[in-house]
Amino acid sequence: MLIINGKILPMEGKTIENGYVQTKGEVIKELGKMEQAPSPGKGEEVLDVKGAWVMPGLIDAHCHVGIMEEKRGTAGDDCNEATDPITPAVRAVDGVNPMDPAFHDAIIAGITSLMTGPGSANVVGGQSIFLKTHGRCVDEMAVLNPAAMKAAFGENPKNEYGGRDLMPGTRMGTAALLREVLFQAKQYQKEKQEGILEKEDFQMEPWLPVLEKKIPLKTHGHREDDILTAIRIAKEFEIDLTLDHCTEGHLIAEEIAESGFPAIIGPDLTARSKIEVQNMSFKTNGILEKAGVLTAIMTDHPVSLIRYLPLCAGLAVKQGMSMEGALKTVTINAAKICRVDDRVGSLKPGKDADIAVFSDNPVNTLTKTLYTIINGQIVYHEGDKS
Repeated sequence: MLIINGKILPMEGKTIENGYVQTKGEVIKELGKMEQAPSPGKGEEVLDVKGAWVMPGLIDAHCHVGIMEEKRGTAGDDCNEATDPITPAVRAVDGVNPMDPAFHDAIIAGITSLMTGPGSANVVGGQSIFLKTHGRCVDEMAVLNPAAMKAAFGENPKNEYGGRDLMPGTRMGTAALLREVLFQAKQYQKEKQEGILEKEDFQMEPWLPVLEKKIPLKTHGHREDDILTAIRIAKEFEIDLTLDHCTEGHLIAEEIAESGFPAIIGPDLTARSKIEVQNMSFKTNGILEKAGVLTAIMTDHPVSLIRYLPLCAGLAVKQGMSMEGALKTVTINAAKICRVDDRVGSLKPGKDADIAVFSDNPVNTLTKTLYTIINGQIVYHEGDKS
């Protein structure tokens, strides 16, 4: 495929005001200025986008698409295995339904990949997965699996289990349970490395990629004290962390920056439904950006709908974030935080040919998605009535 006469925003490198992107098979072959554009090869599809914005496909770094399905109520809700506060062996790959209509909504918005996984009812919810948004087989859609281990602080786990007279009933209990399982996992890892492990443990094995820093602990935390508890525990056990939601992150921006951990902010396009989100604001994004924190924006779909991811980026700009920074939160920053930037998040030779073509800046409400391309194939165009 050869895309010509576009405003090319690679998201790594300078914008090309009038340029081209060429794909070969499922990857990007090259890009550059129009005067350097190659002649179309035999059978090569040419898209003349006539000044439209050509960007890497957008990325939602935290949602529950496919695992908390729209329109199906409890029958389609496989988000929380809320039968035990510690469920590390639960895998999102076993709960994602590619037929969830939210995947199509994502594609219409130019979103080509996302991180989806367990919710926040449990202290440890299980393993998340990073997926492309097009396909019928979740194993083939997967880019990284497992992609993270989910953990939760704050109101959700204590409300889920405290009401049953089970631990955790307090924030202290949540932290204690997480420390306990991490301590056990460390001991398990040590015994396995030393060759003295009596037998493998199904509940401990999922912790090894976390302890080896191959995947992060993906932590649900809204309030500033919960965010700091997550950071404290991550440092105690020398693991990597993503600070998901980070609603009060603007109140402790310096501390988050000092920690070195990235933030996935949101969902801000929703009601203040809980005490811990009373300080919710789109200004969090700009404040953390200025503090030097690597940030992404999430929808937490279906809490706010995935189709509004570009709108959330625009509202972050309205409240003080730079335009470049906002576009990066849903492209290359999200890819880096999700550890898939070797494949997606920017237009670069060798990366997956996941491309979104917009009539204008995607954060503007009147902008239309003209084409969504995944793995070098057009999966949506504006004239498509499906």
